[in-house]
Amino acid sequence: MKRSSWLTILSLVGLAALLGWLTFFTGRVECTVCMEFSGGRNCAVAAAEDEESAFSSARSTACGLLARGVRDSFACDAAPAATRSCR
Repeated sequence: MKRSSWLTILSLVGLAALLGWLTFFTGRVECTVCMEFSGGRNCAVAAAEDEESAFSSARSTACGLLARGVRDSFACDAAPAATRSCR
């Protein structure tokens, strides 16, 4: 087999190992957050190193489908969560 083929295979194995490690070991806390805004309700899940970061990311994701524009986005992010569950 050519040297370039071995390098390609080794690179692909390394990339797969990196993606697997990032998938399984980066998020230690997972939060599910449901937001109610402008008559709608949406839930989202996010994982992060700490609970506050996971909650903030899930809240922003949930508000993303509810808010219409920048002003609504800020208002939704400032609203209290309808439900919050972290583990």
